Amino acid sequence: MNQSLYNFILQKKHHSFRAEVTTDFAAAFAAAGTPYAERITARFEMLMAAQEPHILEGEQIVFLRTTGKTPDVLTEEEWSTYRAEHGYVHELGYTSNLCGDYARLVATGLDTVREQVNEYGKREIDAIFDLCERYRHTALQQGRDDIATVLARVPHQGATTFREALQFFRILHFSLWLEGCYHNTVGRFDQYMYPYLAGDLAAGRLTEQEAQELLEDFFLSFNKDSDLYPGVQQGDNGQSMVLGGCDAAGKDCFNALSAMCLRASKSLLMIDPKINLRVSKNTPIEVYRLGSELTKAGLGFPQYSNDDVVIPALEAYGYSHEDACDYVVAACWEFIIPKYGYEIVNIGALNFPSVVDQTVREKLHTCADFDAFMGEIDAAVKATATEMTALKSAAPFLPSPLMDMLITDRRYRNFGFHGTGIASAADALAAIGTHVFEKKDIAPARLIAGLDDDFASDPELLRLLRYESPKMGCDHDLPDLLATRLLDDFADGLAGHKNAYGGIYRAGTGTAMYYLWHAAEVGATADGRRRGEPFGTNFSPNLFAKIDGPTSVIRSFTKQHVARACNGGPLTLEFAASMFQAPDSIDKLAELVRFFVMKGGHQMQLNAVNADKMKAAQQHPEQYAQLVVRIWGWSAYFVELDKEYQDHVIARQEYTV
Repeated sequence: MNQSLYNFILQKKHHSFRAEVTTDFAAAFAAAGTPYAERITARFEMLMAAQEPHILEGEQIVFLRTTGKTPDVLTEEEWSTYRAEHGYVHELGYTSNLCGDYARLVATGLDTVREQVNEYGKREIDAIFDLCERYRHTALQQGRDDIATVLARVPHQGATTFREALQFFRILHFSLWLEGCYHNTVGRFDQYMYPYLAGDLAAGRLTEQEAQELLEDFFLSFNKDSDLYPGVQQGDNGQSMVLGGCDAAGKDCFNALSAMCLRASKSLLMIDPKINLRVSKNTPIEVYRLGSELTKAGLGFPQYSNDDVVIPALEAYGYSHEDACDYVVAACWEFIIPKYGYEIVNIGALNFPSVVDQTVREKLHTCADFDAFMGEIDAAVKATATEMTALKSAAPFLPSPLMDMLITDRRYRNFGFHGTGIASAADALAAIGTHVFEKKDIAPARLIAGLDDDFASDPELLRLLRYESPKMGCDHDLPDLLATRLLDDFADGLAGHKNAYGGIYRAGTGTAMYYLWHAAEVGATADGRRRGEPFGTNFSPNLFAKIDGPTSVIRSFTKQHVARACNGGPLTLEFAASMFQAPDSIDKLAELVRFFVMKGGHQMQLNAVNADKMKAAQQHPEQYAQLVVRIWGWSAYFVELDKEYQDHVIARQEYTV
């Protein structure tokens, strides 16, 4: 590791090079009636021209943002009109959560690409060339002939070495962010970059140690500007990297670069890039051990995806076998296809506890038995899912000449929905089945009255629902199979419907920020959850459920037909950091993840946490600047989060193995 460069970036000293952009692009464009594509391109040209080349001490992979937050290209009034015209605009209205064909551009070079694109693309490429030339000139002035030599070739021509390929990617990634694209993922980095590494090692151009140092320098580049890319919270920036997995022939593709990336992430202890590991029943236990070593570091990496489940599920959705085998993850966990996917996989979310609560209030008193009540639940979930497809049929993006270069074939245009609070909803149904219909010790009117006043006047009701009812995570078939039924209803409600682009809708088990947002929309629920309490994140138990241990959680959360709800959404487990003091902890955790995969789980993320340290960080944030936690599908520095997100992480279950 280049310790000097590492400290410089960690201490955010490079921020001193930034100047805020004062140009009001939107107002000027609006006054002139400038077309959208011209706005994007003209802003990009001006922002690229405003970049000041800076080469930090000893760095090998260059390009550093010297402008602050990127101003918009539309005024608020124009956005209002745009939304009214189109009915729905996704998030910021710019392209996001896509994975372009980096491999092709890195291999061919932008000179060749420039011949194939329109005038807007040519102008953006020329702006990139200009900044690269200014960096090359600066490198020569500073005696950095190594950097100048790399930039003399890339990005004009295709990369021939590992360093050239890494620098080329950095230029592309930097440019995407500056153009306005966001949550720009990295894709199967170890697959498209490995040939360059292998060539250098075989030719003796790099030693393994030199290659590792170069890779760590490249990883640092993701952290130079990430504070300029906040999503819902700081750290939510989508710089997601996928390692391992199989190819179309079923061969495992974990390679030497895959292992180097795991080591680099563990060495740097930074939140970017987010590491995802594709595994299967054929993955050697040594790979799980490497992953567990990274989990021990406390970054919330890696997130695991199970090829045995995901690939057939994607094929069932209509993806070709070759494309399904090449899947990556979006900013958090959603499954996307590099090169050909122009999809929106986080277009909305179904609030399971809300649907259950509404059905309780409207239908429970009319149902003679639990089967009749569940028939009402089935109908309500399906209807809600179908209504969502009507509300989210089209979602235009503003033009992106750069993304058009990276995705030339928009083969897939599918949309994906999250499913929020599945454990809360299943636990509520299990409580109703147990107490209202089986034991008959809770009358419907009493239940609804208790929900209305947040159990304030009926603490016994709260006790029965919260502590004397079956819960997901305890390997109890009643709530687990009710969750299966809910997810099947979700999938059934979406099935057969097409969006405006001819794409399908995919159900998922992720929550994103909805574990707080949707929870705030629902009062007390029949699982014994009180008003204001959040749902569990993603595909995980209620926060207050009494769980025996992680094995029972895995058994509970692998009974569902997850292939039918395979938009992504991991089983999320928090492990006490103290657990790793045991000498066999890595082996045990590796076997636990493997057990999850063998049981047919589709996705898992793990977090090593220390509640006492997090509470101390709330009191003295200046002492814990590098404390990292997993939030939903991404990791962040704990002290940079809003308190509600900090509190949720602290409240999650802590397991041991």
